[in-house]
Parts: sequence; C-alpha cells; structure tokens
Amino acid sequence: MYKLLIVDDESETRNSISNYFPWEDIGFEIVGQLENGRQALDFLSERKADVVLCDIHMPVLSGIDFAREIRDRKHPVMIVFFSGYREFEYAKQALSLGVKEYIVKPPKYKDLVSAFSSLKAELDEQAWRTAAAPSDQLDEEPEQSYNDKIISIVKRFVEDNFPHASLEEAARLVHMNANYLSQFFKKNTGCSFSDYLLTVKMQKAKELLQDVRYRTYEVSSLVGYSNSRNFARTFKKYFGTTPKLYRNRKP
Repeated sequence: MYKLLIVDDESETRNSISNYFPWEDIGFEIVGQLENGRQALDFLSERKADVVLCDIHMPVLSGIDFAREIRDRKHPVMIVFFSGYREFEYAKQALSLGVKEYIVKPPKYKDLVSAFSSLKAELDEQAWRTAAAPSDQLDEEPEQSYNDKIISIVKRFVEDNFPHASLEEAARLVHMNANYLSQFFKKNTGCSFSDYLLTVKMQKAKELLQDVRYRTYEVSSLVGYSNSRNFARTFKKYFGTTPKLYRNRKP
C-alpha cells in the first residue's frame, strides 16, 4: 500500500474523498487529513507519504505554494491538485511545479481511478528500480536497458514456472501493477503475456511428446493442464494437429 495524504480546508470534502472512495482497491491508504499546505509540510517533515492530494485554494499556505516548497526542497512526494477552478493558469502553474495530475472538483470516480492507477504504476516502477540496483547506476542506465531487464526477468520467470505461471505473480516479481505489466510486456515484445506463456507451454509440450516415457495425459499435467481434453484442444489449435497425431507422425 502506498501512503496518501489528503489536504483541503473543507472538512466535508476531506471526509468525503477519504471515506467514500475505495483507495485500498487501487493500492493506497490514507495516512492523514489536513487543512492547509503548512500542515502538510510539517507532516512530511516527520512522516512519510508517497502522494499528496491537495486543494489549490487554501488559507495559510495554498496548494501552489505548497508544491513550490516541495519542489525547492526536492522532496520525493508526488502531488495531485484538485480544485473547483478550471482556469488554464492554475493548470499551467501545476505543470511547471512538477504536479502529476490536475483533477477538477467535484472529482469524478473515473478520474480518480485513472489518475491514481497511473500513479501507482509509476510508484511500482520506481520501487522496482530502487530494488534492482544502486540509485547512482539507475540514473545513468538507459531506459531501453531497463525495459530489456524487466522483460528478461519476466520471460525467465515464465520459462522456469510455465506450468503455473501467472501475470499477477510476474507483476509481484518486478514490483509492477499487473495491468501495467501487461501493457508494458506487449509494448516491448509485440505479444501479450498470455500469448508468450502459451508459446512456452506448447513448445515444452512438443518437446515432451517426443519422449516416449510420457503418456499424453502426463504431458498435459506437466505443462499445467489439469484437463487433458483442454490440452489436446489447445495443442491442435496451436500446431494444427492433435498431440497423438504429432507423436505418431512419420520422421
């Protein structure tokens, strides 16, 4: 769970967003509800938050001034602005201060889901980078090298665990959201995770069928199919012939 701090001078808004949106379902927990940017700065000086959902117009210290302080202090927290004001000038200031998202009040459910799912994917990626190598090396590592490393890890995981490998397990391995990994894998390999897993299973099945020690139903089990009929159907769809005919084919 990533830590989310909510900052708004309207208590009704704070309570509504905190209590009526399923934050835990998308990977966040509320660690505080505060009234202004000054309180938020004090909070962050003593405690950790990964994301601050912050109103723009607040007394004592506005959202804009808060974001400027965060930028100047080089604090790693992500900021999402939400406000009833649609003026372009605010959005422009938000971008210049490194604010990740700008959501108009009252926030729509789909907007919150979209914004925070994206943030979680980014946080997942940062967590993997931090775990994978020292930070000074990561800063110098080309993005393509990083992408290749992720794909290599996922492919090796599939090849080593193909009978029961799953997207969710692979995502946990590389500290990514499963949906994000699915898109990431397709973008960097040209095929979906499920298609790659199927290819590995079918190639292994073909290899095992050449070994007369294994019966067809045993091959089915070895590549992760509890139902041999489903295995035979999938094998025929993939290779154009049944496992039995493949095994009995002429050299």
